Amino acid sequence: MHAEEEEESQAFVRARWRHLVRTAYLLTGDPHDAEDLTQTALAKAYRSWRRVSRSDRPEAYVRKVLVSCNSDRFRKRRIPEWLTGAPPDTSARSDTAVQWAGERTALTAALATLPPRQRAVVVLRYWEDLAEAEVAEALGCSPGTVKSQASKGLAKLRAHPGLALLRDTDGPSTVAETRKTMEQGARR
Repeated sequence: MHAEEEEESQAFVRARWRHLVRTAYLLTGDPHDAEDLTQTALAKAYRSWRRVSRSDRPEAYVRKVLVSCNSDRFRKRRIPEWLTGAPPDTSARSDTAVQWAGERTALTAALATLPPRQRAVVVLRYWEDLAEAEVAEALGCSPGTVKSQASKGLAKLRAHPGLALLRDTDGPSTVAETRKTMEQGARR
């Protein structure tokens, strides 16, 4: 790798690290697994950085590697999926912060109950705010599969006990509203 490509890849990692780790956290449910997953995905992207940097959307390329590596974790181990761990930054400074920390914990627990594909669809569609076609590309499935998995995943999240965050009668009407609701629960 040339020095210019090396610097470009390092700049990409510096700029996108936190965002990728946050996505990985929502996929894994564990902060340590999220960092490991992000490092693995970035190492794979680094090995083929010329191809990644030439793509129209390098972040989408790396995100696809991230989702693929997450799926591979369970295929290689051949063990059931058990998500554990507390979300990062759980310190609370006020009653509202304590309430939001509880919502974040409930959201993480609810995400952990979803099957891996539904969780990936919900995270990519509503957290990452990707279009259905982009999620389908990242997961290697059809847009119809993304729609059905998103619908089923959101229905399970709305029905999850202790997660009043998404339990409106009609639910959020747009992707942006759903993402905002999930983000509020996950960040506070």
